[in-house]
Amino acid sequence: MPTPRLVIYPPDENGWRRVRWDGQSIGVAHQPSDIIVFLQEAGLENAEDFDLTSDLAEWRGGGPETWAESPP
Repeated sequence: MPTPRLVIYPPDENGWRRVRWDGQSIGVAHQPSDIIVFLQEAGLENAEDFDLTSDLAEWRGGGPETWAESPP
């Protein structure tokens, strides 16, 4: 299994998730589309085609559908 290059951390109390690419912090996302923007800004070619559910992505504390730990 490949080592994840993208790590998305569990949501904080506001539903925001810290994001790291190749060990570097690249932003704090509020939705999956934010992650794609961060990858583009980090210089990943064809970032819009990156599969956020691939083995290169590690979701901690829930997958792409999880953004808030509790309802507002």
